[in-house]
Amino acid sequence: MSDALTLPAETRERAGKGASRALRREGRVPAVIYGGKEEPTPIHVEQKELVRQLGSGHFMNSIVMIEIDGKQTRTLPKDVAFHPVSDRPLHVDFLRLSKDAKIEVAIPVIFVNEEESPGLKKGGVLNVVRHELELVCEADKIPSEIAIDVTGLEVGDSIHISAVSLPAGSESAITDRDFTIATVVAPSALKRAESEAAEGEEVAADEVEATAQSGDEGGEGEGGE
Repeated sequence: MSDALTLPAETRERAGKGASRALRREGRVPAVIYGGKEEPTPIHVEQKELVRQLGSGHFMNSIVMIEIDGKQTRTLPKDVAFHPVSDRPLHVDFLRLSKDAKIEVAIPVIFVNEEESPGLKKGGVLNVVRHELELVCEADKIPSEIAIDVTGLEVGDSIHISAVSLPAGSESAITDRDFTIATVVAPSALKRAESEAAEGEEVAADEVEATAQSGDEGGEGEGGE
């Protein structure tokens, strides 16, 4: 499970573009906390600390405790707007969470025990169809990643969501199909080798057939004499 992060914040007394620009000039990032059957709370956070937490790689899948005047609010980041040129964060939306809340999140996938896959050891390639899984998770049980074991997979085998053991408190957000997460495919070189081998066998078969036909024709001629 992703560790909870703590992000100090202050409430915003003024809204609007002018006030937001003034905050950014001071090294702050406007944000808002919404949801939980409460009124939205406009806040602002320190840009440097926000950038640091964004750099952790799991900010969007972590519980973030927004701390205002010593009081903490349990949230989940839902959206971060970035400057199109400088990539500086411009605004953040935080979803307020109740203790028993269930939320939809995108969780990254990793693959383990690749050395135990006969298909990969033969030169096959793991073709990843989905790098993330859309899951519905209990708010206090959000996994940081989903590890998928590829032990025993051969070339041509596929991994479907039905074969993945999800952690307690999580379930797939997609329930109408057994979608593919990854497949073990033959590399281009292996495909070419197999194709050339097949062509060689066809040529050899044609030569054998031609030789046989030639022999038959020769036999008929001798019999006629």
